[in-house]
Amino acid sequence: MKAPAKKSLAIAVALPLLGAFGACRQQDAPPAAMPPAEVSVAVVASENVNRTTELPGRINPMREAQVRARATGILLKRAFDEGSNVKEGQVLFEIDPLPLQANLEAAKATMARADATLKESKARIGRYEDLVKINAVSKQLYDQTAASVGQNEAELLSAQAALKTAELNLGYTRVLAPISGRIGRAMVTEGALVGAAEATQLAVIRQLDPVYFDFTQSSSELLRLKRAMESGSLKSAGDAMASVTLLLEDGTTYAHAGKLLFSDISVDPTTGMITLRAEFPNPENLLMPGMFARAQIVEGVTAQAVTIPQRTVTRVGAGMSSVLVVNDQNKVEQRTIEIDRTVGSKVVVAKGLKPGEKIIVEGSQKAPPGSAVKPVPFVPAAVESKPKTP
Repeated sequence: MKAPAKKSLAIAVALPLLGAFGACRQQDAPPAAMPPAEVSVAVVASENVNRTTELPGRINPMREAQVRARATGILLKRAFDEGSNVKEGQVLFEIDPLPLQANLEAAKATMARADATLKESKARIGRYEDLVKINAVSKQLYDQTAASVGQNEAELLSAQAALKTAELNLGYTRVLAPISGRIGRAMVTEGALVGAAEATQLAVIRQLDPVYFDFTQSSSELLRLKRAMESGSLKSAGDAMASVTLLLEDGTTYAHAGKLLFSDISVDPTTGMITLRAEFPNPENLLMPGMFARAQIVEGVTAQAVTIPQRTVTRVGAGMSSVLVVNDQNKVEQRTIEIDRTVGSKVVVAKGLKPGEKIIVEGSQKAPPGSAVKPVPFVPAAVESKPKTP
């Protein structure tokens, strides 16, 4: 019985020793190498980029006419709806015509009297022409009669002018629209006394299709652009120079493109700004006078500009930016870059990158500088398909 007991005791002692020895062997073995992290990369592109600028300004009507009274009298009627569109020559107001009708009748009577007096003078001078030859009428009387004919002719011309003035004044009692456009509120009501002497303002008409957009640009910026074009770093945009896009107050883009009409030929000495004007169609009457907006103008084209996605850029402070670059050995480098400007979802890089280099778009959290990575092409997320109609 003693021999088997000793054998069991030896086995019991040997088993823990074998386990401890096996654990030591496992600790001494080197750990398995981790595979390189997979990151999505984009290739630095080189392309022509439009150089645009945004300039603030305000909408102005193409034409604006103040409707004023040209006849004196009581306003009898308003013949339009406030805020509606009116046509040139449309009757807007009617002023009491009776006093001016009476003035017209008096002017007609005056002209008739002057015409009769002239005819009498001409008849008298006709008789005196024969009598003065035989000395039946004195030369002095003949000369006086001839002078009276000239005076009567002048009186008739004056009466004709007065009649025409009376007719015009009577016509002014019907106030007509000087231009076509949208009319605002009436500034006087029926029963009000309006006058031609003070030219009472009755309403305002504005032509709103098309409209003007007036804005300014600094003379220093204009000089910088001209020098960039002369050096070749910025190419002319050609016909696109005349194209203007309008950004409204709510941040949306106006549906209709405009055209640049002119830039002023002088600089405002107080502000150093140059005035520019663009024209925009306004068929929906969305643009209203006085509305604030911003104009986007294509001023030129930067040839072979280096562009990268904006999401790849990290701000590192002091106005500097950086990106993570995957080199030829598939290792990550942190590169400081200088950004020229932002164009949509891309940035234009002035210094720090070359076309063809690979930058990390996704997976930068698992790819610190100096680590080896497995680059794969970045594929933008697909646009979700529209749900099918049942």
